[in-house]
Amino acid sequence: MLPSIDWTRPWYASVLPARGRLDLQRDTVITALNLQARALDLRNPAGLPLGFVPQSDLPEGVAYEEFIGATGGVPTRDNLHDFFNALVWLTFPLIKRQLNALQAAQIALSGVGKSRGPARDGATIFDENSALLVLRDSDAGRALEQALRGHDWRSAFIDQRDKFAAGGDAEVWLFGHALMEKLVTPYKAITAHTRVVFAGDAYFALDCAARRTWLDQRVAQDLAQQGLSTADFTPLPVLGLPGWCDGQDDDFYNDTAVFRAKRKS
Repeated sequence: MLPSIDWTRPWYASVLPARGRLDLQRDTVITALNLQARALDLRNPAGLPLGFVPQSDLPEGVAYEEFIGATGGVPTRDNLHDFFNALVWLTFPLIKRQLNALQAAQIALSGVGKSRGPARDGATIFDENSALLVLRDSDAGRALEQALRGHDWRSAFIDQRDKFAAGGDAEVWLFGHALMEKLVTPYKAITAHTRVVFAGDAYFALDCAARRTWLDQRVAQDLAQQGLSTADFTPLPVLGLPGWCDGQDDDFYNDTAVFRAKRKS
């Protein structure tokens, strides 16, 4: 399954360092993942060491999130979906731990029913399909946020295109592992549930590893203090991001099946 991933694509930049630390020529996938989990001293919300275990370790009738919270074991199947999930654990461990804490708390409160409720729905969407959009805390960053939330795609992706360049006012980090799996075979309509994070000039002066660490700490702290719901996200057609797809001309952005106008309330 792994040769199907094109690691040169910009959407895998967030987890590429974690992938690079795995020696899959020497180790099985789970062994390689667990070596890195131990090296990083990953922990679940209860403080137990976190590791990756076969899916068969998950008892029947026990919720996936509940199992992680109780044991520290992350049930992992031999597929792309779970491989990307593990890479995100190795990349943003504090966010993943806080999401697990939110999900486990909701399960403890209301059980594993058909209806998850807004908090658990938000955590699940975040876990599966989110992107983190870091914007400079400035008039320029606020203007870009306004364009994206208003679905003014031409303003965001054409008129303000330079803000996504290196050293600009915006950068995108993919987080959702299902989103990463879909992008193995990309198509234009793939859309992320995006969480906007504002950061000062000091953040943009950091190197890539330090920005990743800052973002992991900041978002985990925000989730712990503020909680989460589906209303926290704004849609982002990821192949519309400047440089993320070939042929981004006027016709590309005129495709209203993808770049849809905002619905009037």
